[in-house]
Amino acid sequence: MTEPIPADTTTPGDPAAATPAGPQRCGLIAIVGKPNVGKSTLLNALVGQKISITSRKAQTTRHRITGIRTVGATQFVFADTPGFQTRHGTALNRSLNKTVLGTVGDVDLVLFVVEAGKFNSADAKVLELLKPGIPIILLANKLDELNRRGDVAPWLGEMGGRHDFAEIVPMSAKNSKDIERLFGICAKYLPEQPWMYAEDELTDRSEKFLASETVREKLFRFTGDELPYTSTVIVEKFEEEPSPKHKRMVRIAATIVVERDSHKAMVIGDKGERLKRIGMESRQELEKLMDCKVFLEIWVKVRSGWADDEARVRSFGYE
Repeated sequence: MTEPIPADTTTPGDPAAATPAGPQRCGLIAIVGKPNVGKSTLLNALVGQKISITSRKAQTTRHRITGIRTVGATQFVFADTPGFQTRHGTALNRSLNKTVLGTVGDVDLVLFVVEAGKFNSADAKVLELLKPGIPIILLANKLDELNRRGDVAPWLGEMGGRHDFAEIVPMSAKNSKDIERLFGICAKYLPEQPWMYAEDELTDRSEKFLASETVREKLFRFTGDELPYTSTVIVEKFEEEPSPKHKRMVRIAATIVVERDSHKAMVIGDKGERLKRIGMESRQELEKLMDCKVFLEIWVKVRSGWADDEARVRSFGYE
């Protein structure tokens, strides 16, 4: 087992220096962990642009989202996965857990994300899912949230004895120097082979998908913990239209799906103010993301019990 990498003694560098010029390398890297350990924040930092939504609500990520970053001669293809959890047994959760299992079995490297200084039964359950023969790097994330970093040393030793990790990396996904260092760590585990994507590609997801995810992020942000995690967003229309004023204009119609009338009222808010705010902030973020003028309409519909209806879960785009 490799010794843990000290958090405070690393000399950061330009990400381009992490992989010197030479034969092309390319590989699939799964980002896995229980809910709310910072996987999506990590993916966005690695890609250098927001492609995966974040919130405090558990299991915000519901799909395998591929993020691509080409550094020097190496192309890193990261797969962000839903947080694996066993608290709910609905059709939606079975679908999300299936996505995790399908991802971790077909990669070159696994980044197993936990919170620095913490490891519980939910983390252990994820570790049990990981197949032998694939190198696993333990990322002790959220190091910046520890009051005394020195206290993490005994925990790192304990983690080293728990599993034969390829490496143990204390870090913070919000620290750019840690992200730069991580490229160099991951590169040596990737095979020499041609790149899978063009050098400037960042994700394999469509703008329509990113639109639905952006609305869902704002939905969760402005309803807090009041709204059940089963709420979802469906994009009914995504059309590009000619415009004499704008180089590009997109018209989007989205539907927020909830399970009860009380949830619908919660989303709409007093005199429609909450729904207006969700729409305004979604539109503003999408205009930045897609570099175009966006017209966005959002509706709210009740579909009772949809999260435990396998046919409807599939029809809403879940695997």
